[in-house]
Amino acid sequence: MKTFKSNIPDIYLPNYFLKPNTLTMKKLSFVIALSISTASAAFAQQPVRTPPMRLTTQAFPDGTVIPIKYTQASPDGAVSPGFTWTNVPAGTQCFVLWMHDLDLAINKTSEDNLHWLVWNIPGQDTTLAEKVPTGSQLADGSYQVSYAGPGYRGPGAPASGPLHHYIFELYALDIKLDEKPGATALDTKTDIFKLMQGHIIGKAAYMGLFRRPQ
Repeated sequence: MKTFKSNIPDIYLPNYFLKPNTLTMKKLSFVIALSISTASAAFAQQPVRTPPMRLTTQAFPDGTVIPIKYTQASPDGAVSPGFTWTNVPAGTQCFVLWMHDLDLAINKTSEDNLHWLVWNIPGQDTTLAEKVPTGSQLADGSYQVSYAGPGYRGPGAPASGPLHHYIFELYALDIKLDEKPGATALDTKTDIFKLMQGHIIGKAAYMGLFRRPQ
């Protein structure tokens, strides 16, 4: 009977793979422990991610049409919607709320319609009540202004055009802004935003749509 010799070469493995000894096991244990320690250190160095600040209102769902009550089309005059915000960043000293019309350009510039600017809202507050009264300074020490004067100016896009996008932006600052209104609403907005630079630690936005009824 003939015998056949395989052409597959013998696989050679060092003895320490086949017969692990005490020294090899100690080395393996050390490598595993070092890997775990390195991974744990890297995980510990990852920054703690806090949830973003959130702005909400019961007046209308985000991204939908703003009810007549809060607009210039209201027969009783526009009232400001109430707002609530959550996930306030640590170290917040005050808030700034800015409402503007994204679909308008003023005097061929990037400036749009300033419908409301409220600044120096106390840092411990998490709500702004509906129907904020008119007046340059409010009871809590905050200030307000719009192109219509010292108060809220509701949306008023014409019926003949498209729906306008009105956005409410809330900023959390690490400083207080005890700054009085300037000569004009635009001057005030410019000054406030200059003071805000380098101090914004949180931001949230909420948007509504509106055009006057036909």
